Amino acid sequence: MTQFAFLQTEFPEVFALARKAEMSATTDARGACFHARLALEAAVKWMYAHDRSLRSPYDTALSALIHEGTFRALVGNALVTKARIIKDYGNAAAHETRAIPPGNAIIAVRELFHFSYWLVRTYARGTKPDAGLTFDQNALPRAVQVEASTLAKLQALAKERESTAKALEDAEAARIQSEADAKARDAEIARLQAEIAAIKSANSATPDTHDYNEEETRNAFIDLLLREAGWPLDQPRDREFPVTGMPNNTGEGFVDYVLWGDDGMPLTVIEAKRTRRDARVGQQQAKLYADCLEKQFGVRPLIFYTNGYEHWLWDDERYPPRAVHGFLKKDELELWRQRKSARRLLSTTSIDADIVERYYQTRAIRRVGEVFEKDHQRKVLLVMATGSGKTRTVIALIDQLMRANWCKRVLFLADRVALVRQAHNAFKKHLPSAPSANLIQAHDSQKNNHHAARVCLSTYPTMMNLIDEMENGQRRFGPGHFDLIVIDEAHRSIYRKYRAIFDYFDSLLVGLTATPRDEIDRDTYSLFELERGVPTDSYDLDQAVADRFLVPPHAISVPLRFVREGIKYDDLSDEEKTKWDALEWEGKLPAGDVDAAAVNKWLFNTDTVDKVLEHLMTYGLKVASGDRLGKTIIFAKNHDHAKFIGERFDTNYPHLKGCFARVVDYQTEYAQSLIDDFSVPERAPHIAISVDMLDTGIDVPEVVNLVFFKIVRSKTKFWQMIGRGTRLCPDLFGPGQHKTEFFIFDFCQNFEFFNQNPELKDGAAGRSLRERLFSTRVEIASALQDLPQGQRSDRLTKLDVETRSRLRDEVAGMSLDNFLVRAKRRAVEEFQRPEAWNAFSADDRETLINEIAGLPTALVDDDVAAKQFDMIVLNGQLALLRGDATFARCKEKVMTIAAKLEALGNVPMVAAAMALILDVQTDEFWQDIDAWSLERMRRRLRDLIKLIEGEDRVLVYTDFTDEIGEGTQITLPNSNTGTDKVRFQMKAQDFLKRHLDHITIQKLRRNEQLTPHDLSELERILVEDVGATDSDLDEARALGGLGLFVRSLVGLERDAAKAAFADFLAGRNLNANQIEFVNLIIEHLTERGAMDPRRLYESPFTDFDAQGISGIFPQADVQQVVQLINEVGRRAAA
Repeated sequence: MTQFAFLQTEFPEVFALARKAEMSATTDARGACFHARLALEAAVKWMYAHDRSLRSPYDTALSALIHEGTFRALVGNALVTKARIIKDYGNAAAHETRAIPPGNAIIAVRELFHFSYWLVRTYARGTKPDAGLTFDQNALPRAVQVEASTLAKLQALAKERESTAKALEDAEAARIQSEADAKARDAEIARLQAEIAAIKSANSATPDTHDYNEEETRNAFIDLLLREAGWPLDQPRDREFPVTGMPNNTGEGFVDYVLWGDDGMPLTVIEAKRTRRDARVGQQQAKLYADCLEKQFGVRPLIFYTNGYEHWLWDDERYPPRAVHGFLKKDELELWRQRKSARRLLSTTSIDADIVERYYQTRAIRRVGEVFEKDHQRKVLLVMATGSGKTRTVIALIDQLMRANWCKRVLFLADRVALVRQAHNAFKKHLPSAPSANLIQAHDSQKNNHHAARVCLSTYPTMMNLIDEMENGQRRFGPGHFDLIVIDEAHRSIYRKYRAIFDYFDSLLVGLTATPRDEIDRDTYSLFELERGVPTDSYDLDQAVADRFLVPPHAISVPLRFVREGIKYDDLSDEEKTKWDALEWEGKLPAGDVDAAAVNKWLFNTDTVDKVLEHLMTYGLKVASGDRLGKTIIFAKNHDHAKFIGERFDTNYPHLKGCFARVVDYQTEYAQSLIDDFSVPERAPHIAISVDMLDTGIDVPEVVNLVFFKIVRSKTKFWQMIGRGTRLCPDLFGPGQHKTEFFIFDFCQNFEFFNQNPELKDGAAGRSLRERLFSTRVEIASALQDLPQGQRSDRLTKLDVETRSRLRDEVAGMSLDNFLVRAKRRAVEEFQRPEAWNAFSADDRETLINEIAGLPTALVDDDVAAKQFDMIVLNGQLALLRGDATFARCKEKVMTIAAKLEALGNVPMVAAAMALILDVQTDEFWQDIDAWSLERMRRRLRDLIKLIEGEDRVLVYTDFTDEIGEGTQITLPNSNTGTDKVRFQMKAQDFLKRHLDHITIQKLRRNEQLTPHDLSELERILVEDVGATDSDLDEARALGGLGLFVRSLVGLERDAAKAAFADFLAGRNLNANQIEFVNLIIEHLTERGAMDPRRLYESPFTDFDAQGISGIFPQADVQQVVQLINEVGRRAAA
């Protein structure tokens, strides 16, 4: 007796395969899952062949067929989920070598039973199965002897079926010998489809009251997620595990799922609630189960609770509950348990001084440790100026976290391939003990082992694609794969486009950015759950320059008339006017003048570029004893501009043989090799002409000149570009002649712009065209819904129905196999129900626009030109419905497009629509037009838009005489520390260190008391020999006086610093930490000459104890140390 008898009469092929699955369900799990999948595939392909309401997807694979939007709309979410379970279990049976759990076979056959029931009750001509028919697991054949299916046998069988299907397809193609045969076949297919449509319509008149057991399907889906994490669930103890000690009448309970370690101890409990309930209602029940298991086994398991849509993880001994995207693998859970006892304190774990040695780097690492360890927070944001060592800081942090057993696997994300490669090299150099891999490059077991790597590096798009990858039935990168994620250059665009990555992985999160803290946008602080303007730690450019860890920029604004004002015809000489009139403008002849925006965009003037290059070669910083221009980056407007600059350089400097200046942008072949050459001090090119490629992230300390030959309006990008020159470079100009500054030549008034607009914020990152189209359609449907009944014509009702249908199809094509869709599963499944579109509330509208718009879908439209036209018309429809004056813009744009189509009248497709094209260009067409008329016009014309060729960008080359003015120094926007002050300090330090034998300087270095005469002598030295201004002297006095200022530049002699603390050390029996602490103070005084006692409570002094000196010494000793430090400072004053 079979439970699939209802299939036999009208679906014999499906029945035969289902019967095989049923017969082997209890004895051959692999064979049962395999045949259940074949039966499903046969049923689905029958549906696509006979049901004309189904739209064939881009691919004929079963996964694509069951996730196609019209298929989902027809069968509903519950049956799609059942189909997916059957498909996944069947795929595992056909491809995985590991044993198939017996429970998989029962589930696959059960879900096939429900799908088959729906197939027959929807399409059968004859008798339908009774609605009360249920699947009975106990009725499955048990005494039948079935030969166990091997993987090889099933794969051979699958290949044989493919060959048979291909032979039938070829035979059918061979049978069609003529056009008449094809027409006859098409007519027969149409007749059968019409017959099926009538049968389906008649059958749907009877309500479907069959119990499809959606709760079991939910459990099966949770099982599927667990199997993706590598849990076979093949032991009775895995489900409904009994516990005692519950606070109920019997004291007993049954845990929905318990996941076990290899030692037989429970690793985690999972409480599964009904899909219609909030998963969080299971929090207390899950905790009680964990209490019971802890009492029984002596170990506390990790807590999960879920409703199949949302999943929550609760490590209740360390963190509050948090939402996660799935379950952890066994090795991840065992590592979590091991860490509970093996994790070391970050506050006492040393920081490797071979990786980082600067105080602000160790301070940043310690502050991260405090946030993770003491505050129990999981996200931090570090603001560090470009060139201050962000990558090395984070490498040292990772090294510390690994040694303290806080993390095993790390993901480092950057937005460009070159930055990933650069960071990978840094990890290999500074942290060779942790294997690392560049995920962009191919796996290499010797040189780039993806599987053994503890540090993985990737770009954001690459990681987005890798998350969905499966290996042997498991997700390659599950939510718990990485313990730490590092985001290099965390800013708004990263937040907008790739936040899903950070939400997917359940890890600690470290963001790095060089953007000044006041310029960071609200969204970035939101991602890291921080107060706006208050990062975890900050080390800005001003401070780095003041500390002499970076060099200051010397910004020079150079006026260039054409770039700033454009080219005015009346200002040209008579000879130049003749040249102007003779130019081949190719339809771009301006009315009289060329706007400044056109210069270097499509009009390139020879004299303009020549004057910029001459100014650079004349005034730019030189190396090689002044014989060669130092490494220089020219920021060009576009590729054509960059190419023109390169050509003019080669023309003006032919003796440099075309190697000195090279274009380096994304259109340059082998650009990385040019970057590598540019990074070598003595190797050409020495000028890199860049379009975007070198704006950020490239580390070349030898760069001493930056040329802003384009307008920049993004503050984030502006600071990144400045950062290309800030790095130190010892001996750049010769032995002992270090890089102390770099030049910025600004020909486009960028510095003036940012100085005049200090509150300017970067604009919001743009949404994709597909996302905007979806959102606009939602707004249109909402506007139509809100129209008073008297204004809702039949035409607008039709528009409403069809707009909602288009939206529904797009949502129906969203597959839960994609991690982005899975994160929004509840919202997606809600709007995959046809009835959800009958009417929607304001909350529904917000959900559609903010959660669903932009998610990946099987409904693909790759015609970008058509979609751009859609956007214009949809905006017009919305404006029309709202009575908005912006409708005029739609009219203007559509009329312009129609005029361009009219010029293509010789194209048959265009000729067929010519009447409409001509009509659209008349005012009568737009008189009293409604939204439905716009929709009909949109549909008729959208497929023609791609025929309009984009305007060829005609490049115009001129040689008019430009005017260049004298460069003037300009201050950096929002700069707190004046670069002039730093430059003065550097000059003073250089002079003083060459005159350490001066008696007054010797007294300062020996910590001897200065006299008023000494101070007068110091002032004379600074004024006469260093060139200090009154402003410089006032600044120096503000730092504590001239004596302290000079000593901060020359330092203390080490013996003098030790002598200051000799009595303190001699009178006490200090331990090792206390002695080391005092030695650190002596080192600081030796290097800097004085010390603010507040530094005793910052890194590196807090490396000994979180409380700094107060955690090392008793209070009386603390007071004496502070007095000694202050005394050293007082001796530098008269």
